[in-house]
Amino acid sequence: QVQLVESGGGLVQPGGSLRLSCAASGSIFSINAMGWYRQAPGKQRELVAVLISAGSTNYADSVKGRFTISRDNAKNTVYLQMNSLKPEDTAVYYCSAKIRPATLSRLYDYWGQGTQVTVSS
Repeated sequence: QVQLVESGGGLVQPGGSLRLSCAASGSIFSINAMGWYRQAPGKQRELVAVLISAGSTNYADSVKGRFTISRDNAKNTVYLQMNSLKPEDTAVYYCSAKIRPATLSRLYDYWGQGTQVTVSS
């Protein structure tokens, strides 16, 4: 069974940094894309950053220049380095991936359980 497990959230002061990690585990044939979304209280879930297997990236305008997504293919892990954090970055951050399980013939969307990021002084 494929799972995504996130780590790295927490409380940080404005201007600080955090790095989120998300590891995919289970019987995996291939991973097409991995990315991060976030959902603040009372708001819809939004894309933060996504990294396609070919190496292309896409970022929300609000995080460009501050956040960097990267991936360790050998570990099936995606990272989100968040710098210059602002109070408006406060949200639950979710990892997402398009994965083809070893026993199936197409890609499926998987989600992590979410990790809280709070930016406050």
